[in-house]
Amino acid sequence: MAGETILVVEDNPLNMELVSDILEAQGYTVRQAINGKEAIQEAESHIPDLILMDIQLPGLDGLTVTGIIKDAPATTHVPIIALTAHAMRGDEEKAREAGCDGYISKPIDTRSLPQTIRQFLDATSESPSKESS
Repeated sequence: MAGETILVVEDNPLNMELVSDILEAQGYTVRQAINGKEAIQEAESHIPDLILMDIQLPGLDGLTVTGIIKDAPATTHVPIIALTAHAMRGDEEKAREAGCDGYISKPIDTRSLPQTIRQFLDATSESPSKESS
């Protein structure tokens, strides 16, 4: 069941277009932000069902933005999946410590991305915290 809103936070126009096209083809509503400030504003004004967060952003990095979004009562329940091109040992741990619920390394596997998104959305919809909010 698609139709959920996904906020894609990505400063690379080609990556933004690729991810957005894949998600829209699956029936998701895609909102976009190209930096941390936009991501925070977008998450607050149009609470998404899931956020794909680039870690390497200009200005506020994705881990800092994740912490801000997770600290806000209105968006604390929104799953955030980190996207990074620099997959190094310990990066996934850092992302999870910052509040990310998942981790995808770039280049993105275009075939598995829709299934990964669906798994996170399904897990969130089954969680008791989402039902009580």
